[in-house]
Amino acid sequence: MDDASGPAGGYRTAIGRVAVIGTGVIGASWVSQFLGSGLDVVATDPAPGAEDRLRETVARHWPILEAIGLSAGASPERLTFVAGPEEAAEGADFVQENGPERLEIKRETYRRLDAAAAPDVVLATSSSGLTPSAVQTACRHPDRVVLGHPFNPPHLVPLVEVLGGAQTHEGAVAAATAFYERIGKRPIRLRRELVGHVANRLQAALWREAFHLVGTGAATVADIDAAIAHGPGLRWSLMGPCLLNHLSGGPGGLAHTLDHLGPLMEAMWADLGDPRLTPELKQTLVRGLDEALAGRDLDAMVAERDRLLVDLVRQKRDAPSLP
Repeated sequence: MDDASGPAGGYRTAIGRVAVIGTGVIGASWVSQFLGSGLDVVATDPAPGAEDRLRETVARHWPILEAIGLSAGASPERLTFVAGPEEAAEGADFVQENGPERLEIKRETYRRLDAAAAPDVVLATSSSGLTPSAVQTACRHPDRVVLGHPFNPPHLVPLVEVLGGAQTHEGAVAAATAFYERIGKRPIRLRRELVGHVANRLQAALWREAFHLVGTGAATVADIDAAIAHGPGLRWSLMGPCLLNHLSGGPGGLAHTLDHLGPLMEAMWADLGDPRLTPELKQTLVRGLDEALAGRDLDAMVAERDRLLVDLVRQKRDAPSLP
């Protein structure tokens, strides 16, 4: 990445109006987040009925955002829906793109956004798989293209992975990071481009072994989910794996854990599975999940998840000793 002479490198940091390109599950959640942060939002999506669905989704999210705490001036009335990306990007101070994970579509979208947005406006992609280097080649100003990958649902989960591509100016990364922090997100700076970035790769490592254990009959889908949700997942919601290993080591900290449990870790690594998502394994997983959810109300489950997430995020925010 190109270097920068200042913390924001000349990129726009006074953000009052955000353009959101694509208003599916992730895009609509971003819209709710930005509106709850007291910003004006101009959104666009070519799908039929997209505006009505977006406004319905924002209305559904709003009570949760009120429980989290709205910023001054926050209102669903500050949402405008327009016909295309050019109209959304023109006059925006920041652009959050959430289009399909298809490179040719991304590049065409960024060509259009780049032509419409002022040169000092950062263009951020929510892509979970494509890299900023891959999409910025379509731009006359590739220096302002960054990854701003959220964790679903963005209006509840604070994490955002921020990364610049091969042609990204360091100032654009700094400006995006500062903006996300200002609206209450928890951005992490990635150091190089990877398939799936960082958080999804960590998830994928767990999914790999979970699916292997189900496929070999070592545990049921319900048992796998219970093992995480009622075990290490509770701790992982508070601290990351490195810090937890440090606390497990007592006075000796991480060094003691690695010395004491290192051989066991290596033995488990050597024994981990290497599954393939065959039709048979897919069927086993789906059937197992259906059995685990039998008799449960999915909408009620999601509502309880959101309520508990709000409580957890609020309590973590009020726990300054946690990193």
